[in-house]
Amino acid sequence: MPVIAQQHDSGQVLMLAWMDQEALRRTLATGQVTYWSRSRGEYWVKGATSGHVQRLKTAALDCDGDTLLLSVEQTGPACHTGTTSCFTGREIPVNREQERS
Repeated sequence: MPVIAQQHDSGQVLMLAWMDQEALRRTLATGQVTYWSRSRGEYWVKGATSGHVQRLKTAALDCDGDTLLLSVEQTGPACHTGTTSCFTGREIPVNREQERS
């Protein structure tokens, strides 16, 4: 299932990743956020190699039970590119003309 990681104190959306039941079980048991890498086909503990760990604060399912929201304490940048969030600097311009119609 898709997982949204959000900084617990600021509410900033940090990243979107994936979990299966085992990744969720590991995360809940250890407090260290563990994801399922679809590209590598393996589990990875966020920050295991970079040191930019995510410590779980809370977890919640959405109303349909198909998306997970994690409130985390992020150490260092969340994105593998070195930015605070995987969305930093990737904003898409919005056509304001549409708002006037």
